[in-house]
Amino acid sequence: MTNVKWKLGIIAGIISAVFALYPQMKLIYMRGGEWQGNYAFNDIDEVAYASYLRALIDGRPRKNDPYTGRDESKETPQPESLFSIQFAAPYLVAIPARVLGIGAPWAMTIAGAFAGFALAFAVFWLAARITDDSWFAMMSGIMVVSGGALAAGEGAIGEIFGTGFSYPYFPGLRRYIPAIAIPVFFVLCLALWNLVNSSENKTRFIFGSIGVAGFGFMVFSYFYIWTTAAAWLGCLGLLWIAVRPEGFARDFRAFSAIGAGCVSLLLPYAYLLSKRAESMDNVQLLVKTHAPDFSRFPLYIAIFVLVILIAGILIKTITIKERAPLFAASFALTVIVVFNQQVVTGHALQPIHYQVFIGNYVAALALVLSLGLVLRPLMLKRELLARVVISIFSLLFVIWGFVECHYTVRVLDDANIIRDKGIPVAKRLEELGADLGNKQTVLSFSMTQADDLPTIAPQNVLWARHQHVFAGLSWEESKERYYQYLYYSNVDENSLAERLKDGDYVSMIALFGWVRHSSRLSSEATPLKYHEIDEEALKYGNYRRNFGLKEASNPVISFVVVPQKWNGDLSIVDQWYDRDNGESLGDYVLYKEKLKEQ
Repeated sequence: MTNVKWKLGIIAGIISAVFALYPQMKLIYMRGGEWQGNYAFNDIDEVAYASYLRALIDGRPRKNDPYTGRDESKETPQPESLFSIQFAAPYLVAIPARVLGIGAPWAMTIAGAFAGFALAFAVFWLAARITDDSWFAMMSGIMVVSGGALAAGEGAIGEIFGTGFSYPYFPGLRRYIPAIAIPVFFVLCLALWNLVNSSENKTRFIFGSIGVAGFGFMVFSYFYIWTTAAAWLGCLGLLWIAVRPEGFARDFRAFSAIGAGCVSLLLPYAYLLSKRAESMDNVQLLVKTHAPDFSRFPLYIAIFVLVILIAGILIKTITIKERAPLFAASFALTVIVVFNQQVVTGHALQPIHYQVFIGNYVAALALVLSLGLVLRPLMLKRELLARVVISIFSLLFVIWGFVECHYTVRVLDDANIIRDKGIPVAKRLEELGADLGNKQTVLSFSMTQADDLPTIAPQNVLWARHQHVFAGLSWEESKERYYQYLYYSNVDENSLAERLKDGDYVSMIALFGWVRHSSRLSSEATPLKYHEIDEEALKYGNYRRNFGLKEASNPVISFVVVPQKWNGDLSIVDQWYDRDNGESLGDYVLYKEKLKEQ
């Protein structure tokens, strides 16, 4: 094996880091001297991740809810949430941020850049070891990152060909999940490649330990990553049993030990999962089905990879007992397994997340590796030509990466500008909340600002679009919070019914859950029926008519945030609260509120 040319890996990593920073650079460019310091989100769900990160940086417990302020304590024990179970990645970001005194917005930005670099570099390193070609490995690192959305059948390609809209932006770089966990997946693959190609027991033990540690990190970081890793380990083991390459017995013993170590890590995970909040199941949308799924684009790539490898065996450019083709085949088989495991288990859990957050990257890696292995004899014969071709393709993938940036980032431009304009009011709330912090509640009449507020300010919010993903509220409490938001917004039951019938996805998700919103997340998604809408509107109408001091004081509102150009009124709030004259802060007005004595 030739020495790895690390400079080429660094180049791939820097290019990937630039892709990760592109949304931030664009926000700064658009805002110019008016930029307030907020991070540009790549995905609308990042506000929830950033809010949890802020709480950890502040030293709040693992089981915290930044949207309601309900944290774990002896007096108020809390159930587990998606965030408290998947704590490894956020702590990896929060601990150094707290030590260095970095706030959540900058921590999100820096973490994204590091994750982008790490993803491309890890793929480069793995590809360099498997193909023994650093130039090809550089292209692989760039291609897997820039082509991740394309391999999912998502991103800019939909708008370019008129089949959809440009979304999401580089899904693997969504911070900090899956951005932090994906590179670790490829580190696991690299560790096992080094293990099977090493003869020294001490070295094999080290790489096996790295593999188990990496798997543990993934288990407590992101469900879709660790289950993909488990599927890959299973596929690799089955291929080793079926083909029995040289050193099979020794390798299989190592695989068994690694498997045992990985299974042992699932025991504490299962314990945490058993303590989960009931609302967590409402978010996850588990579907009971045995139906196979062959509708995913990464799966088509995986099948094509197997065809390439079979062709390589037939034309004798690779042999079936070589470890490198077995690794490439294991990646392709993994993609097929993760999309069809429900045939055996009878359960499917939002396969779209496999499609955009991990299966697409595994499929892309399998494709580039299989092509590299099959064409390797030809590339060795015409080394100079091969290097030129590789350089050209690397450049094309870089160009495509910027095409993805251009089309997909602009989808969130307006939201990022609104979020950045909300920083002055958030910082003022941070000053006002220095003593009481998350014990105070903010009612914001800007949904975007309310969703983003806990990232900057310590107060909790009456209602926000992402509060349901935490465990602080039960499903019924979350619905009641939305009822309160509608009530204070002076929305009556007829207006609510009209909103739902017009397809208002915010009200639909808040009152009926994600399962009724989109078939993209669940195969059991069904459109709302008019009688369901009328029944829900009637419930809200009853709540509105019976609203009293009990409801007004649960929770007590300390602050109200209103956009300067807001067309609504605060007459309903004023029935229950005394407010001051307000403070103008950029595009918002901040009011202090005091509950009236009834």
